[in-house]
Amino acid sequence: MLDSPPSWAAARLAYALDTSRDQQRAALGLYLPVGYPTRELSLDAMHLMAQSADILELGIPHRQPHMDGPVIQRAAAQALESGFCMDDVFAAATELTASTTVALTAMSYWDPIREYGPVAFARRFAAAGGGAVLVPDLPDADAWSWQRTAHQEGLYTIALVPAHASTQHLAALGTQTSGMVYAPATAGRTGTRRPLSRHLPRLVDRLRTATGLPVAVGIGLTTPARAAKASAYADVVVVGSAVIRCMQTQPHRPALAAADASRDFAAAIRHARQSATPHATV
Repeated sequence: MLDSPPSWAAARLAYALDTSRDQQRAALGLYLPVGYPTRELSLDAMHLMAQSADILELGIPHRQPHMDGPVIQRAAAQALESGFCMDDVFAAATELTASTTVALTAMSYWDPIREYGPVAFARRFAAAGGGAVLVPDLPDADAWSWQRTAHQEGLYTIALVPAHASTQHLAALGTQTSGMVYAPATAGRTGTRRPLSRHLPRLVDRLRTATGLPVAVGIGLTTPARAAKASAYADVVVVGSAVIRCMQTQPHRPALAAADASRDFAAAIRHARQSATPHATV
């Protein structure tokens, strides 16, 4: 496991994880592409989502989001059509940090970071209050350099773990990852409605053992009931497509739709461990 970066923003993420653990519940992470559906409405939605979330994951729109399903693909495309630029990420993070207590992370494909400049991106995101970055398609050739850059700027580096990773692979991740580690709840792209993997509880246990880190679970948590099941054993549940889907079906009130969905997911996981047996089959 990487040493914790000496950053107040990273400490904010660690505090959010510690607080949810003390409250004997999973933390709720909510994802939204920055700039969707517009710059103004995106920030309005994030402010409302922050009232329910422990962690906000700022999505960086990309023209080829190959790991995402149609819901996030459409949202990212709309953000780009609305004029998204990387400065919007830093502006949103700065405002959210100043006006909320939510911890901030970013999810980005490698190309936008590479094109902007990894050092400049890490420095500006950390200065704006970002605590961690997840790059799901980080190339092996760039991994060491990016991890070093992120650490130097005070950012945790979150890894997305393949569902069928070997024990050796998990052990290697433990030396490359900090803050938390991310496991897929289902196979396939984000927003999938496939059943949650029956192997997920075991994968979470294996990850904790191999990395010593909190485990976040996402991809396929399309309903509050699914999120509640995963939260019975995960440290963090991450929801994105379900919130965005609500926004897309209520285009006249997207920020309020995001708030409604966020409250539903928060209520579900808040009570999950009181009614579910840990390590139950999902």
